[in-house]
Amino acid sequence: MNYKILIILPFLFFMFNVSAQVVGPENGKLMIVGGGSANSLIEKFVELAGGEQAKIVVIPTAGNSDEFPEDWKFSKMIKNFGAAKVSVIHTRDPKIADTKQFVKPIKEASGIWFTGGRQWKLVDAYMNTRVVDECQKVLERGGIIGGSSAGATIQGSYLARGDTKDNTIMMGDHEIGFGFIKNVAIDQHLLARNRQFDMFEILKEKPELLGIGLDESTAIIVEKDTFEVIGKSYVALYDGNFWRRDNNPVIPEMPSFYLLKDGDKYDLKNRKIIEE
Repeated sequence: MNYKILIILPFLFFMFNVSAQVVGPENGKLMIVGGGSANSLIEKFVELAGGEQAKIVVIPTAGNSDEFPEDWKFSKMIKNFGAAKVSVIHTRDPKIADTKQFVKPIKEASGIWFTGGRQWKLVDAYMNTRVVDECQKVLERGGIIGGSSAGATIQGSYLARGDTKDNTIMMGDHEIGFGFIKNVAIDQHLLARNRQFDMFEILKEKPELLGIGLDESTAIIVEKDTFEVIGKSYVALYDGNFWRRDNNPVIPEMPSFYLLKDGDKYDLKNRKIIEE
């Protein structure tokens, strides 16, 4: 047995994970919204889903209600923005979620929208079911997946604030998201709820992750391995670096983050600002 190999393998494993590449969808797009008032962002989502030809499925399962009718106010709003068809699907039973009948609307969809609430409820209902599989297929055929608040966090591979007891617990009893974007932890309501330092708790234990924090009324649109910020406020990047808009070099003395605003673009693969 080659003991040198045994010694170096754990080191290589660590290095691989620390530099783990963020991977966005090869096809299609993601819209990840930080919560709050987001009507203009949802209007943009409908446009990206096909506008007047858009067939959108709303999944409100992160919420507390047991029933969400087809004429629910949120689905009405999406229809008012011009979508051709809006369907609402909801269950808390993963056995139902794993049936062909339940996912039939997703098979026809050009866009999926996950609403806010508690992200672990989406995991309990849909993880390892046809729902997540069919959502991936929406992306594969060039569609878009969007979501706000809990519907933002669920799109990452690591599930921040996924504890069933309290949403202030960053690393809880649910830690795996749907992974539409890989090697990422996503937080929301960032500045509005003074959460901008909370991400460091996750990154201390999982330094290989890229942390993304979105304030309210603000989103990123992810396509392949880049994203662009849209909206009224800011997106925080926790990538181990620091960036200033005036290009003056800064070496932070402690773990830090930096803020991007509407129009800014980011290279997820290389973890750096795209400066044009």
